[in-house]
Amino acid sequence: MTQVCVPLMVEDHSEALRDAILAAELGADLVEFRVDVFFEDRSDEEKGSVEMLQDRIDRVLDLVEVSPLPCIVTCRPHWEGGEYHGDDDERVALFEALGTSDTPPAYIDVELATYTRSKNIRQKINLAVNHPKQVRAVTTRLILSAHDFEGRPSDLTRKIIEMQDEPACSIVKIAYRARSIRDNLELFEILADRQKPTIALCMGEFGIMSRILAPKFGGFLTFASLRDESTTAPGQITIDELINLYRFRSITPTTKVYGIIGWPVTQSMSPMVHNAGFEKIGWDGVYVPMPVEGSYESFKATVLSMIDSQLDFAGASVTIPHKEHLGQLFGSNGLFTNESDHNSSNHLDILSSNTLIRELQHVNDNWILSDNQPTGVDTDTEAIRHSTAGGHRVVIVGTGGAAKAAMRAFSDHRIYIVSRDIVKSQTLADQYNSTRQEQTERFATAHTLQNFPTDTVDLYVNCTPVGMKDGPNPDGISIPLNQLGALAAETIVFDTVYNPIETPLIKFAKSIGVQTVDGVTMFVKQAEMQFGLFIGDEDIHVSGIEDLFDRLVREKLSS
Repeated sequence: MTQVCVPLMVEDHSEALRDAILAAELGADLVEFRVDVFFEDRSDEEKGSVEMLQDRIDRVLDLVEVSPLPCIVTCRPHWEGGEYHGDDDERVALFEALGTSDTPPAYIDVELATYTRSKNIRQKINLAVNHPKQVRAVTTRLILSAHDFEGRPSDLTRKIIEMQDEPACSIVKIAYRARSIRDNLELFEILADRQKPTIALCMGEFGIMSRILAPKFGGFLTFASLRDESTTAPGQITIDELINLYRFRSITPTTKVYGIIGWPVTQSMSPMVHNAGFEKIGWDGVYVPMPVEGSYESFKATVLSMIDSQLDFAGASVTIPHKEHLGQLFGSNGLFTNESDHNSSNHLDILSSNTLIRELQHVNDNWILSDNQPTGVDTDTEAIRHSTAGGHRVVIVGTGGAAKAAMRAFSDHRIYIVSRDIVKSQTLADQYNSTRQEQTERFATAHTLQNFPTDTVDLYVNCTPVGMKDGPNPDGISIPLNQLGALAAETIVFDTVYNPIETPLIKFAKSIGVQTVDGVTMFVKQAEMQFGLFIGDEDIHVSGIEDLFDRLVREKLSS
């Protein structure tokens, strides 16, 4: 079973003990005492004092003795990402004392570079973990580790082999900063091919997947911080998120992997709702962040690599800026409520999708991935159609994936397409109009923000990130309602932005007495339909998933 370890950067004995107790209460299996600062002697006049060295060693021994959980002791030097600037001989003396104490730590973590620096250091560390005095039931075992905070080390394979071949090494640890989520796939292969118990983690935002999926590939442990502000490596998530949000204890080698592909994705609500859905129905799946930088090339390379890997990659939500990329790679298929909807919308061939699915087959009581081609599916269209009736005249602000979904949703309406770029607006208008088989009042025209349509309109839809929390213009209003004269009370203002629930646009629309539809409504509906596609049950709404998703999102955004 993959264990959860909470690393604690120790500066004060009492505070470290309190944090270790809290880690145990939150479900950690062990703690790592990072004694880089706690052990170091930074006083020049005391440097070299035998008595002072013993006092510093005793402080660490005391902490280990009272630890409520089995522990790792690490004193990481600054040249490998730690905060210890002291003497290596003193650090090795600490390891010797730990290994021969009456209450030793479960593990000591020593860098491969330190261990191989000299025969003398190697002998002393070996003695610490294989001392004749260690006739106790619990002995200290050696974790040999290698870290690179810049990227994948060029000699990665050599380091792993060297650690595996060292007889004194009980646990191999490799950690490096991921350049993309494809780096995780290599570490999963390392775990699958391990010769000894192994910790293999990617650091940084791209490496979050490696921390969550460690049990799927047999990782010895994963690290999770006690709090957001107490991480000891880039990309650590909290133990609460790991265990409760990502259902870490439920992940097994058979678990299907889903995710949210976009840039950025750290603030997405999708992991919260989909993992809660999996929990509700007992589905063997986990939904994780999958950050992919903006280009089509990055998107294509990442998705194809995940499909071809051992990941059991079964599907993903796809968001900005990759909705068009998904349509370009796998095509775009809409979800429709009836055949007439399908016939009218199908002519509007706008390659934009928000859901990547791979077909599942039920074989011998197990769900397995079929060999069928992955498919891009658009659930935004039906979610927008479900959220509002729309009337006959619709203003759509934006030209991205959400705007294209809105065009599909209102494909038999008179549409005004508004953006900062008249060329983009006109391109979409031309696409829309090309689907008209005869002259009709229901056509599209292109506009800019400076040439905003002033005709009587039934529905205004914001499909831009304007008003989004932490977005490029969180206080902005994309639709100049104050410049449009008196609006009928039946007019509807619909904002696809869901965080915050009440955007500046929604607030203003309410203040002038028109009807509003918030982005949570659309988000929940499209997520419910995605969820049904992921598990192969398009009638998933009967199980109360939509109500669950809506409650979770509104509670989270209101807290």
